Amino acid sequence: MKWTDVQLIAETLYEQHPEVNPNTVRFTDLHNYVVELPGFDDDHHRGGEKVLEAIQQAWIDEV
Repeated sequence: MKWTDVQLIAETLYEQHPEVNPNTVRFTDLHNYVVELPGFDDDHHRGGEKVLEAIQQAWIDEV
């Protein structure tokens, strides 16, 4: 899984963290959630604000 897999990341976050409200998650926490996902294999420093925003919005849409 790479940073560009926004939808897959969002779906996996929804499954892995059902107790988390994606509307209120901080980007630092979101970044940590993503890099800790099973199968995530990308440069941890590439997860910038724009990609985190896209992931957060896709996660919100999943909920």
